[in-house]
Amino acid sequence: MPFSLLGLRPELLQALKPKDYPAPTPIQTLAIPAVLQGVDVQASAQTGSGKTAAYALPLLELLLRQPRSTPRPVHSLVLVPTRELAVQVGETLRGLAASLPFNLKITVVFGGVSINPQMMGLRGGADVVVATPGRLLDLLHQNAVTLSKVQILVLDEADKLLDLGFQDELQAILKCLPPQRQNLLFSATFAPAVQSLADALLTHPQRIDVLPQAGTAPDIVQRAFAVDATQRTQLLRHLFQSQGWKRVLVFAATQHACQIIAAKLRKAGINAEPFHGQLSQGKRSQVLADFKASRVKVVIATDVASRGLDISELPVVVNFDLPRSAVDYTHRIGRTGRAGHSGLAISFVSPDIEAHWRLIEKRQQISVPREVLDGFEPLTTDAASSTHTPRPQGTANDPTGGIKGKRPNKKDKLRLAQQQPETP
Repeated sequence: MPFSLLGLRPELLQALKPKDYPAPTPIQTLAIPAVLQGVDVQASAQTGSGKTAAYALPLLELLLRQPRSTPRPVHSLVLVPTRELAVQVGETLRGLAASLPFNLKITVVFGGVSINPQMMGLRGGADVVVATPGRLLDLLHQNAVTLSKVQILVLDEADKLLDLGFQDELQAILKCLPPQRQNLLFSATFAPAVQSLADALLTHPQRIDVLPQAGTAPDIVQRAFAVDATQRTQLLRHLFQSQGWKRVLVFAATQHACQIIAAKLRKAGINAEPFHGQLSQGKRSQVLADFKASRVKVVIATDVASRGLDISELPVVVNFDLPRSAVDYTHRIGRTGRAGHSGLAISFVSPDIEAHWRLIEKRQQISVPREVLDGFEPLTTDAASSTHTPRPQGTANDPTGGIKGKRPNKKDKLRLAQQQPETP
Protein backbone atom coordinates (compact mmCIF):
# COMPACT_ATOMS: atom_id res chain seq x y z
CA MET A 1 0.00 0.00 0.00
CA PRO A 2 1.48 3.42 -0.93
CA PHE A 3 1.50 6.41 1.42
CA SER A 4 -1.04 8.13 -0.83
CA LEU A 5 -3.75 5.73 0.37
CA LEU A 6 -3.22 6.43 4.08
CA GLY A 7 -5.15 9.70 4.27
CA LEU A 8 -2.22 12.14 4.14
CA ARG A 9 -2.44 15.39 2.20
CA PRO A 10 -0.22 15.94 -0.87
CA GLU A 11 2.03 18.43 0.94
CA LEU A 12 3.01 15.75 3.44
CA LEU A 13 3.47 13.16 0.73
CA GLN A 14 5.95 15.49 -0.97
CA ALA A 15 8.07 15.48 2.18
CA LEU A 16 8.52 11.70 1.96
CA LYS A 17 11.77 11.29 0.10
CA PRO A 18 11.79 7.93 -1.73
CA LYS A 19 15.24 7.11 -0.36
CA ASP A 20 14.10 7.44 3.25
CA TYR A 21 10.44 6.44 2.81
CA PRO A 22 10.13 4.13 -0.21
CA ALA A 23 6.87 2.63 1.06
CA PRO A 24 4.98 2.44 4.36
CA THR A 25 6.33 -0.09 6.83
CA PRO A 26 3.81 -2.41 8.50
CA ILE A 27 3.60 -0.24 11.62
CA GLN A 28 3.06 2.88 9.50
CA THR A 29 0.37 1.19 7.39
CA LEU A 30 -1.61 0.27 10.50
CA ALA A 31 -0.89 3.21 12.79
CA ILE A 32 -1.33 6.20 10.48
CA PRO A 33 -5.04 5.57 9.71
CA ALA A 34 -5.73 4.73 13.36
CA VAL A 35 -4.19 7.99 14.60
CA LEU A 36 -6.08 9.97 11.96
CA GLN A 37 -9.34 8.49 13.28
CA GLY A 38 -8.65 10.23 16.59
CA VAL A 39 -8.60 7.10 18.75
CA ASP A 40 -6.08 6.18 21.42
CA VAL A 41 -3.38 3.86 20.10
CA GLN A 42 -0.97 1.44 21.72
CA ALA A 43 1.51 0.32 19.08
CA SER A 44 4.33 -2.16 19.38
CA ALA A 45 6.82 -2.98 16.62
CA GLN A 46 10.41 -4.06 16.37
CA THR A 47 13.27 -1.59 16.62
CA GLY A 48 14.09 0.18 13.39
CA SER A 49 10.58 -0.33 11.98
CA GLY A 50 9.68 3.33 11.46
CA LYS A 51 7.64 4.01 14.59
CA THR A 52 8.58 7.70 14.75
CA ALA A 53 7.14 8.43 11.31
CA ALA A 54 4.13 6.25 12.18
CA TYR A 55 2.97 8.90 14.67
CA ALA A 56 4.76 11.97 13.25
CA LEU A 57 2.97 11.90 9.89
CA PRO A 58 -0.60 11.72 11.21
CA LEU A 59 0.28 14.17 13.99
CA LEU A 60 1.31 16.75 11.38
CA GLU A 61 -1.74 15.94 9.26
CA LEU A 62 -4.08 16.56 12.20
CA LEU A 63 -2.20 19.72 13.11
CA LEU A 64 -2.68 21.13 9.61
CA ARG A 65 -6.42 20.74 10.01
CA GLN A 66 -6.39 23.11 12.99
CA PRO A 67 -7.06 26.86 12.63
CA ARG A 68 -4.02 29.13 12.98
CA SER A 69 -3.89 31.31 16.10
CA THR A 70 -1.46 33.55 17.98
CA PRO A 71 -0.03 32.78 20.46
CA ARG A 72 0.18 29.14 19.41
CA PRO A 73 -1.34 26.72 21.91
CA VAL A 74 0.62 23.47 22.24
CA HIS A 75 -1.35 21.06 20.08
CA SER A 76 0.84 17.96 20.48
CA LEU A 77 3.22 16.88 23.22
CA VAL A 78 5.77 14.15 22.53
CA LEU A 79 7.51 12.75 25.62
CA VAL A 80 10.75 10.76 25.27
CA PRO A 81 13.10 9.27 27.89
CA THR A 82 16.46 10.63 26.64
CA ARG A 83 17.95 13.84 25.33
CA GLU A 84 19.30 12.19 22.19
CA LEU A 85 15.92 10.75 21.30
CA ALA A 86 14.34 14.18 21.81
CA VAL A 87 16.75 15.68 19.27
CA GLN A 88 16.17 12.80 16.86
CA VAL A 89 12.37 13.04 17.02
CA GLY A 90 12.56 16.81 16.60
CA GLU A 91 14.70 16.41 13.48
CA THR A 92 12.21 13.93 12.01
CA LEU A 93 9.24 16.21 12.65
CA ARG A 94 11.01 19.28 11.26
CA GLY A 95 12.14 17.38 8.20
CA LEU A 96 8.61 16.22 7.45
CA ALA A 97 7.17 19.68 8.11
CA ALA A 98 9.71 21.56 5.97
CA SER A 99 7.61 21.45 2.78
CA LEU A 100 4.26 22.25 4.37
CA PRO A 101 2.39 25.43 3.44
CA PHE A 102 2.18 26.53 7.09
CA ASN A 103 5.22 27.39 9.15
CA LEU A 104 4.78 24.98 12.05
CA LYS A 105 6.73 25.64 15.23
CA ILE A 106 8.32 22.48 16.63
CA THR A 107 10.21 23.02 19.89
CA VAL A 108 12.56 20.48 21.46
CA VAL A 109 13.44 20.76 25.16
CA PHE A 110 15.66 18.56 27.32
CA GLY A 111 17.93 18.75 30.34
CA GLY A 112 21.69 19.01 30.56
CA VAL A 113 21.76 22.44 28.90
CA SER A 114 20.76 25.96 29.93
CA ILE A 115 17.02 26.38 30.36
CA ASN A 116 17.00 30.05 29.30
CA PRO A 117 17.24 29.54 25.51
CA GLN A 118 14.49 26.94 25.74
CA MET A 119 12.28 29.38 27.65
CA MET A 120 12.92 31.96 24.94
CA GLY A 121 12.09 29.39 22.27
CA LEU A 122 8.69 28.78 23.85
CA ARG A 123 7.66 32.42 23.77
CA GLY A 124 4.60 32.76 21.61
CA GLY A 125 3.78 29.09 22.15
CA ALA A 126 4.52 26.11 19.92
CA ASP A 127 2.58 23.71 17.74
CA VAL A 128 4.52 20.65 18.87
CA VAL A 129 6.72 20.22 21.93
CA VAL A 130 9.15 17.31 22.11
CA ALA A 131 10.46 16.95 25.66
CA THR A 132 12.12 14.86 28.28
CA PRO A 133 9.93 14.77 31.41
CA GLY A 134 12.33 16.42 33.85
CA ARG A 135 13.03 19.48 31.74
CA LEU A 136 9.36 19.84 30.81
CA LEU A 137 8.47 20.01 34.51
CA ASP A 138 11.16 22.67 35.02
CA LEU A 139 9.58 24.74 32.24
CA LEU A 140 6.10 24.24 33.70
CA HIS A 141 7.32 25.45 37.09
CA GLN A 142 8.76 28.54 35.37
CA ASN A 143 5.40 29.14 33.62
CA ALA A 144 7.28 29.00 30.31
CA VAL A 145 4.80 26.61 28.70
CA THR A 146 1.12 25.80 29.06
CA LEU A 147 -0.30 22.36 28.31
CA SER A 148 -3.99 23.04 28.88
CA LYS A 149 -4.81 22.92 25.14
CA VAL A 150 -2.87 19.77 24.26
CA GLN A 151 -4.92 17.54 21.97
CA ILE A 152 -2.44 14.72 21.38
CA LEU A 153 -0.03 13.13 23.86
CA VAL A 154 2.63 10.80 22.47
CA LEU A 155 4.81 8.57 24.64
CA ASP A 156 7.75 7.41 22.53
CA GLU A 157 9.51 4.46 24.19
CA ALA A 158 6.32 4.30 26.22
CA ASP A 159 7.27 1.33 28.37
CA LYS A 160 10.33 3.21 29.62
CA LEU A 161 8.29 6.32 30.44
CA LEU A 162 5.72 4.21 32.28
CA ASP A 163 8.43 2.50 34.35
CA LEU A 164 9.17 3.46 37.94
CA GLY A 165 12.06 5.75 37.01
CA PHE A 166 9.72 8.20 35.25
CA GLN A 167 6.44 7.46 36.99
CA ASP A 168 6.36 10.47 39.35
CA GLU A 169 7.37 12.92 36.60
CA LEU A 170 4.84 11.47 34.18
CA GLN A 171 2.02 11.72 36.71
CA ALA A 172 2.90 15.36 37.40
CA ILE A 173 2.79 16.15 33.67
CA LEU A 174 -0.51 14.32 33.17
CA LYS A 175 -2.12 16.59 35.79
CA CYS A 176 -1.29 19.58 33.58
CA LEU A 177 -2.98 18.09 30.51
CA PRO A 178 -6.68 18.28 29.62
CA PRO A 179 -8.54 15.04 30.44
CA GLN A 180 -9.99 14.87 26.93
CA ARG A 181 -7.13 14.18 24.54
CA GLN A 182 -5.77 11.52 22.21
CA ASN A 183 -3.07 9.28 23.71
CA LEU A 184 -0.51 7.47 21.54
CA LEU A 185 1.87 4.92 23.05
CA PHE A 186 4.70 3.60 20.86
CA SER A 187 7.48 1.20 21.80
CA ALA A 188 9.29 -1.93 20.69
CA THR A 189 8.29 -3.67 23.92
CA PHE A 190 5.57 -3.48 26.56
CA ALA A 191 6.54 -5.45 29.63
CA PRO A 192 3.67 -6.91 31.69
CA ALA A 193 4.73 -4.74 34.63
CA VAL A 194 3.82 -1.52 32.80
CA GLN A 195 0.77 -2.74 30.90
CA SER A 196 -1.62 -1.89 33.74
CA LEU A 197 -0.28 1.68 33.72
CA ALA A 198 -0.78 1.84 29.96
CA ASP A 199 -4.34 0.57 30.35
CA ALA A 200 -5.09 3.30 32.90
CA LEU A 201 -3.84 5.97 30.49
CA LEU A 202 -5.75 4.78 27.41
CA THR A 203 -9.46 4.96 26.57
CA HIS A 204 -10.86 2.29 24.25
CA PRO A 205 -7.51 2.07 22.44
CA GLN A 206 -6.70 0.44 19.17
CA ARG A 207 -3.87 -1.97 19.90
CA ILE A 208 -1.38 -2.58 17.11
CA ASP A 209 1.17 -5.33 17.57
CA VAL A 210 3.38 -5.82 14.53
CA LEU A 211 5.24 -9.10 14.87
CA PRO A 212 8.43 -9.59 12.86
CA GLN A 213 7.66 -11.33 9.59
CA ALA A 214 9.99 -13.52 7.59
CA GLY A 215 12.13 -11.19 5.53
CA THR A 216 11.22 -8.13 7.63
CA ALA A 217 12.79 -9.06 10.98
CA PRO A 218 16.13 -7.36 11.66
CA ASP A 219 19.03 -9.35 10.25
CA ILE A 220 21.00 -9.61 13.50
CA VAL A 221 23.39 -12.48 14.19
CA GLN A 222 23.58 -13.13 17.94
CA ARG A 223 26.72 -14.62 19.51
CA ALA A 224 27.79 -15.25 23.11
CA PHE A 225 31.37 -15.62 24.36
CA ALA A 226 32.16 -17.41 27.60
CA VAL A 227 34.86 -15.38 29.33
CA ASP A 228 35.92 -14.49 32.84
CA ALA A 229 34.86 -11.02 33.95
CA THR A 230 38.48 -9.91 34.34
CA GLN A 231 39.26 -10.83 30.70
CA ARG A 232 36.38 -8.96 29.02
CA THR A 233 38.29 -5.79 28.14
CA GLN A 234 41.11 -7.81 26.59
CA LEU A 235 38.59 -9.89 24.64
CA LEU A 236 36.83 -6.76 23.42
CA ARG A 237 40.13 -5.32 22.23
CA HIS A 238 41.08 -8.62 20.54
CA LEU A 239 37.77 -8.89 18.69
CA PHE A 240 37.89 -5.28 17.53
CA GLN A 241 41.38 -5.64 16.16
CA SER A 242 41.07 -9.15 14.72
CA GLN A 243 37.60 -8.80 13.17
CA GLY A 244 38.25 -5.48 11.47
CA TRP A 245 35.21 -3.79 13.00
CA LYS A 246 34.73 -0.22 11.82
CA ARG A 247 32.41 0.94 14.61
CA VAL A 248 31.19 -0.76 17.78
CA LEU A 249 28.62 0.26 20.39
CA VAL A 250 29.47 -1.39 23.72
CA PHE A 251 27.03 -1.51 26.63
CA ALA A 252 28.34 -1.46 30.19
CA ALA A 253 26.41 -1.42 33.45
CA THR A 254 27.77 1.70 35.11
CA GLN A 255 29.13 5.12 34.24
CA HIS A 256 32.39 4.26 35.98
CA ALA A 257 32.78 1.12 33.89
CA CYS A 258 32.26 3.15 30.70
CA GLN A 259 35.07 5.51 31.70
CA ILE A 260 37.48 2.71 32.64
CA ILE A 261 36.87 0.59 29.54
CA ALA A 262 37.24 3.58 27.23
CA ALA A 263 40.50 4.58 28.91
CA LYS A 264 41.91 1.07 28.53
CA LEU A 265 40.97 0.90 24.86
CA ARG A 266 42.53 4.30 24.19
CA LYS A 267 45.70 3.09 25.89
CA ALA A 268 45.70 0.20 23.40
CA GLY A 269 45.49 2.65 20.50
CA ILE A 270 41.73 2.35 19.85
CA ASN A 271 39.79 5.59 19.53
CA ALA A 272 37.09 5.04 22.17
CA GLU A 273 34.80 7.35 24.15
CA PRO A 274 32.39 6.84 27.08
CA PHE A 275 28.74 7.86 26.81
CA HIS A 276 26.53 8.19 29.87
CA GLY A 277 24.16 10.46 31.74
CA GLN A 278 26.80 12.34 33.75
CA LEU A 279 28.49 13.75 30.66
CA SER A 280 27.53 17.27 29.64
CA GLN A 281 25.05 17.50 26.80
CA GLY A 282 27.72 19.10 24.63
CA LYS A 283 30.05 16.16 25.21
CA ARG A 284 27.28 13.63 24.55
CA SER A 285 26.35 15.35 21.30
CA GLN A 286 29.99 15.49 20.23
CA VAL A 287 30.58 11.80 20.97
CA LEU A 288 27.53 10.81 18.92
CA ALA A 289 28.51 13.07 16.04
CA ASP A 290 32.05 11.67 16.01
CA PHE A 291 30.72 8.12 16.23
CA LYS A 292 28.30 8.58 13.34
CA ALA A 293 31.14 10.09 11.28
CA SER A 294 33.47 7.18 12.27
CA ARG A 295 35.92 9.57 13.92
CA VAL A 296 35.32 7.57 17.10
CA LYS A 297 35.46 3.81 16.56
CA VAL A 298 34.12 2.51 19.87
CA VAL A 299 31.51 4.05 22.18
CA ILE A 300 31.02 2.48 25.61
CA ALA A 301 27.60 3.43 26.89
CA THR A 302 25.12 2.81 29.65
CA ASP A 303 21.51 2.00 28.77
CA VAL A 304 20.94 5.70 28.05
CA ALA A 305 22.01 4.74 24.50
CA SER A 306 19.72 1.73 24.20
CA ARG A 307 16.49 3.60 23.48
CA GLY A 308 15.54 5.05 20.14
CA LEU A 309 18.98 6.05 18.88
CA ASP A 310 19.24 5.58 15.13
CA ILE A 311 22.88 5.22 14.12
CA SER A 312 23.02 4.46 10.43
CA GLU A 313 24.68 1.17 9.45
CA LEU A 314 26.04 0.37 12.91
CA PRO A 315 27.59 -3.08 12.35
CA VAL A 316 28.21 -4.37 15.88
CA VAL A 317 26.74 -4.12 19.37
CA VAL A 318 28.53 -5.71 22.34
CA ASN A 319 26.98 -6.46 25.72
CA PHE A 320 30.10 -6.06 27.85
CA ASP A 321 27.75 -6.36 30.83
CA LEU A 322 24.50 -8.20 30.38
CA PRO A 323 21.33 -6.08 30.56
CA ARG A 324 19.12 -6.38 33.60
CA SER A 325 16.19 -7.79 31.64
CA ALA A 326 15.24 -9.41 28.36
CA VAL A 327 13.38 -6.21 27.44
CA ASP A 328 16.58 -4.19 27.76
CA TYR A 329 18.36 -6.83 25.67
CA THR A 330 15.86 -6.25 22.85
CA HIS A 331 16.46 -2.50 22.85
CA ARG A 332 20.24 -2.82 23.08
CA ILE A 333 20.73 -5.16 20.14
CA GLY A 334 18.13 -3.17 18.20
CA ARG A 335 20.75 -0.44 17.67
CA THR A 336 22.22 -2.65 14.91
CA GLY A 337 20.55 -4.36 11.96
CA ARG A 338 18.41 -1.29 11.20
CA ALA A 339 16.80 -0.11 7.95
CA GLY A 340 17.50 -3.32 6.09
CA HIS A 341 21.16 -3.61 7.06
CA SER A 342 22.65 -6.67 8.74
CA GLY A 343 24.13 -6.52 12.22
CA LEU A 344 26.02 -8.49 14.84
CA ALA A 345 25.16 -8.61 18.57
CA ILE A 346 27.74 -10.13 20.94
CA SER A 347 27.30 -10.83 24.65
CA PHE A 348 30.07 -11.59 27.13
CA VAL A 349 28.92 -14.29 29.56
CA SER A 350 31.07 -14.94 32.61
CA PRO A 351 30.38 -18.05 34.71
CA ASP A 352 28.82 -16.10 37.59
CA ILE A 353 26.10 -14.67 35.33
CA GLU A 354 25.45 -17.77 33.23
CA ALA A 355 22.08 -18.28 34.93
CA HIS A 356 21.04 -14.73 34.06
CA TRP A 357 22.02 -15.25 30.43
CA ARG A 358 19.92 -18.42 30.33
CA LEU A 359 16.95 -16.41 31.62
CA ILE A 360 17.42 -13.85 28.83
CA GLU A 361 17.60 -16.69 26.31
CA LYS A 362 14.41 -18.20 27.68
CA ARG A 363 12.46 -14.95 27.57
CA GLN A 364 13.82 -14.06 24.13
CA GLN A 365 13.04 -17.60 22.94
CA ILE A 366 16.56 -18.00 21.57
CA SER A 367 19.45 -20.38 22.12
CA VAL A 368 22.91 -18.95 21.53
CA PRO A 369 25.84 -21.40 21.81
CA ARG A 370 28.67 -20.24 24.07
CA GLU A 371 31.88 -19.67 22.15
CA VAL A 372 35.33 -19.84 23.72
CA LEU A 373 38.33 -18.19 22.07
CA ASP A 374 41.85 -19.50 22.53
CA GLY A 375 43.60 -17.51 25.21
CA PHE A 376 40.33 -16.35 26.77
CA GLU A 377 39.08 -19.62 28.26
CA PRO A 378 37.19 -19.10 31.55
CA LEU A 379 39.28 -20.21 34.51
CA THR A 380 36.18 -20.73 36.64
CA THR A 381 33.19 -22.94 35.96
CA ASP A 382 29.48 -22.39 36.41
CA ALA A 383 29.38 -25.04 39.10
CA ALA A 384 32.32 -23.57 40.95
CA SER A 385 30.97 -20.06 40.82
CA SER A 386 27.63 -21.20 42.19
CA THR A 387 29.32 -22.09 45.51
CA HIS A 388 30.49 -18.54 46.01
CA THR A 389 28.53 -16.11 48.11
CA PRO A 390 26.59 -14.05 45.58
CA ARG A 391 27.26 -10.36 45.46
CA PRO A 392 24.33 -7.99 45.95
CA GLN A 393 22.84 -7.06 42.60
CA GLY A 394 21.98 -3.71 41.07
CA THR A 395 24.70 -1.63 42.72
CA ALA A 396 27.15 0.75 41.15
CA ASN A 397 30.01 -1.74 41.49
CA ASP A 398 28.08 -4.74 40.23
CA PRO A 399 29.40 -5.45 36.71
CA THR A 400 26.23 -7.27 35.68
CA GLY A 401 24.02 -4.28 36.40
CA GLY A 402 21.88 -6.47 38.63
CA ILE A 403 19.36 -9.17 37.85
CA LYS A 404 15.85 -7.85 37.65
CA GLY A 405 13.77 -8.55 40.72
CA LYS A 406 16.70 -8.62 43.19
CA ARG A 407 17.64 -5.64 45.32
CA PRO A 408 20.46 -5.29 47.89
CA ASN A 409 19.45 -4.86 51.52
CA LYS A 410 21.36 -2.77 54.07
CA LYS A 411 23.66 -5.62 55.09
CA ASP A 412 24.48 -6.30 51.44
CA LYS A 413 25.41 -2.66 50.93
CA LEU A 414 27.63 -2.61 54.03
CA ARG A 415 29.32 -5.81 52.88
CA LEU A 416 29.86 -4.36 49.43
CA ALA A 417 31.35 -1.15 50.81
CA GLN A 418 34.05 -3.23 52.52
CA GLN A 419 34.94 -5.06 49.30
CA GLN A 420 37.45 -3.92 46.73
CA PRO A 421 35.52 -2.80 43.64
CA GLU A 422 36.11 -4.92 40.57
CA THR A 423 37.97 -3.36 37.65
CA PRO A 424 36.16 -3.93 34.35
